[in-house]
This record gives sequence, structure tokens and C-alpha cells, in this order.
Amino acid sequence: MLHIYNTLTHTKDKFKPFHNGLVRMYVCGMTVYDYCHLGHARVMVVFDVIQRWLHNIGFRVEYVRNITDIDDKIINRALEIGKPIKEVTSFYINAMHADERALWVVSPNKEPKATDYVSHMLKFINLLEKNGLAYRSVDGDVNFSVRSFPSYGKLSRRTLDDLRSGERITILKSKRDPLDFVLWKKAKENEPEDSKWESSYGLGRPGWHIECSAMSHALLDLPVDIHGGGPDLVFPHHENEIAQTEGAYGERFANYWMHCGPLMVNDSKMSKSLKNYSTIRQIIGSGDLSKPEYEVNHREAEMLRFFIVRSHYRSKQNYIYENLVDAQSSLDKLYTAISNFDLSDMNGVNCLDDVDIIAFSNAMNDDFNTPKAISILFELASRTNKNHCIESAKKTKYLSNILGLLYQNPSSYFKNSTRYTRDVLDKSLYLSDHDIEELVKQRITAKTNCDYNKSDHIRSELKKSGVELEDLTDSSTRWRRV
Repeated sequence: MLHIYNTLTHTKDKFKPFHNGLVRMYVCGMTVYDYCHLGHARVMVVFDVIQRWLHNIGFRVEYVRNITDIDDKIINRALEIGKPIKEVTSFYINAMHADERALWVVSPNKEPKATDYVSHMLKFINLLEKNGLAYRSVDGDVNFSVRSFPSYGKLSRRTLDDLRSGERITILKSKRDPLDFVLWKKAKENEPEDSKWESSYGLGRPGWHIECSAMSHALLDLPVDIHGGGPDLVFPHHENEIAQTEGAYGERFANYWMHCGPLMVNDSKMSKSLKNYSTIRQIIGSGDLSKPEYEVNHREAEMLRFFIVRSHYRSKQNYIYENLVDAQSSLDKLYTAISNFDLSDMNGVNCLDDVDIIAFSNAMNDDFNTPKAISILFELASRTNKNHCIESAKKTKYLSNILGLLYQNPSSYFKNSTRYTRDVLDKSLYLSDHDIEELVKQRITAKTNCDYNKSDHIRSELKKSGVELEDLTDSSTRWRRV
């Protein structure tokens, strides 16, 4: 019996879908204004493993993962490079799909784009306004009234008073309460025409939170069985989704809320502003990485997938050289164990009363405990090597395949040389001289504005990247690599 840790209840709950035999799963996807990074890779792979396991235990899965293709960041990127929004988003959607294929991620059943569901969003907003949960502001936006939804905060376990006292919220005259969030944004004069839609509220575009409420309702109806995403989405995004959907329809939005843990880089939070992140293609690709399609080193790609899968999805995961090298070595051992066998005939290997398959199933049914499941793979690999046992080799491959691993021919796998040396990995997270100069400028500005927390944070992060700063008497800063 499958049990899932539910963020809503903070317990492992027995999984029972709303419809027998059918699981409806919605995962918040990517905002397509740049290449996918390692945090995206973790979300992709984690929920891919989840849908694979649900299929394996007999469920039919309707897996929807949205694409946010209208957003402030997308608008800014389009203005920056002087291209239409759709051209920008189409480029990065294609790049995202190339990354997914490289990581053996099975495509969701549906990938709705926000711009295709604006009419659904407007109907949603109209219903919220009718129910007294939305109001039109003096500046033309439409906002959600948080205090009109009594159970707001139930997912993140925050009270409204806690949010007011503990969160830094910009107070706008257009909002009745600083906690209120936007459902419909009035168009601004400097924004491109392809970022605006006609509506009864005037020319504008949807807010981010309403997108997922509308798309999940349109494609899966209520209640969704599993709603998932990254760790930073619990609040405010998923909290706001609950308020919108349940406020509009008076029904439970989702029964199980799943969130994967954070991905750290050298023990620090991954941050674009600090440039301590890597894109997926920087890690597993070669050649011209600026195009959507690129040359993939499939050994390194599977190593990255293995690196993600071998940690429990809810745990914090640290992207450092030693962990990647260990992941590569471990994956090599699994391929070595099956390399001397002809495994073209896998008939009979999925015997339900087999002790190893039962142990693997028990691990996966315990909130998708992939570390325990992978330990069983290594027990099988050890037995295979010791006894030269083809049955153990078959089970190693069969169970690995469920996790999206060991699909390659061993000889082809080992022909792909791995570049995972410390120099190459450090280079993928390498700060260029230009990057360092920009961060030094940001730090000087922060000091000038007496923002010493930011100043100290930039110094600390640069130090972790091997850059030492020296503040000079003329208020300038000298830096050097150490």
C-alpha cells in the first residue's frame, strides 16, 4: 500500500485516489525565459520517478505540468533581446524538452501553456469576484482578498498575523491589505502588445497564481489527487492556489501536496543573482549549447539523473564535486554488474512474490524511498558479481528501469568518456571576471546604501567561489582568486 508524505497534513498518508485506478497529478512547471538549471532538473526527475512508480503499481496517470509563458521575467527578456514573446518562449520550451529527453524524463500527458488558458483565468476571476473574494483596485488591477478566505495559510501553517509581522511586504495603495495578491494586472504603456489581453477589467494579463488554478481545473477537475512542485512554491504560490480554487468552487483543491527538497550548490542556496548555478546543458552537453538541441554525453546525463534519484525527494541535496564523482562511480558499478550478460529476454523477471522485488516495492511504497530502493539494486549487483547470476542481473536492470536507469547498452555507456574532474565541475559553476566585477559593484552599492547584510552576503558567497575581496581606503574594492 502506497503512503505519501502530505505537506498539507505533515504526515505520511495512505494514498487513495479520488477515482479508482486513476491518478490525476498536477505539477507546477517552468517559466520559460532561460535554460533549465539543476533545480528544474530535480523537479523534472522527481516527478518522473513518481509517475513511473504509479504506472508500475497499476494506476493510470493523467500527469499535467504547466508551462508559464507570460510573466514579468519573460516580458523583460523579450524587451532585452528585441524579439516577440512567443518567439522567446518557443525557443526555451524546445530547449526544456531537449533537456528532458537527455535525462530520460517521460513527457507529461499534457503541458498546457498559460497563454492558451487566459479565457479560463478570466472566468475564474469573475467567479471569485462574484463570491466576494476579489476586488478591483484603484489602479486597474484585480486582487484577491486574503482575509476573505478564512482558511488561508493551512498549507504553509502560517496565520495572517504571522505573515503581517514576519514577512516583508510592499504596501501598495491599490491593495486593501498588504497580503492581497494580484489576479489580473492592468497593462502598462511600456509593455509589448503581445503581453496584453482584452477583458472586462480592461487591457492586461493574468497574475502568476491564477494560471495554475485555472489550468489544473480545466484539465483535471476537482479534486486533484496529487499537486506538486519545488520547495519554494509552498508559500505563497500553492497557498494562493488553494485560496483561489477553493474560494471559487467551494471544493477541496487537492488531496495530496508533494514538494521536493532544495538543491544546494556547495552548501549554499542556488541563486541566479550570485551566479552559483549551472544549467542542465552545461553539465551534460557539449558543442554549441546556445541552441535548443545540443550534443548530449549520455553517460553524464544518466549520472545526473542517478545523482538526483539516489537522494530522497524531500531531502536537501548538495551539488558538489565529491557527490557527483561518487554518483558516477556508483552508476558505473551497476552497469559493470550487468555488462557480461545478454539481457534481451527479460520475461518472468517481474515475479510479484520475489523477495527482492517485494523489498524494492516496499521501499517505493514508503513515500518513494529511492535511497532504500537503490540500496537493493546494489545488493543485487553484488550478488550478480559474486555468483555470476543472470537472474540477479535481470532484476538489477528491471528494477533500475523503473527508476529510469540502466537503459543504455553497457558497452555504449562506457564508450562515453566522462569529463567529471574537479576542473570541469568547477568551471560549470565558474565566475568569470565579468561576473565578479558585477558582484563587486553590487556590493559597493549595497555598502553605499548601508545594506550591510547584502554586502556581507556577497562577500561570503564570493569567498565560497574562491574569490577574496580587499576593501581599499578610496572606497574601491580589489579582488583576487585564491
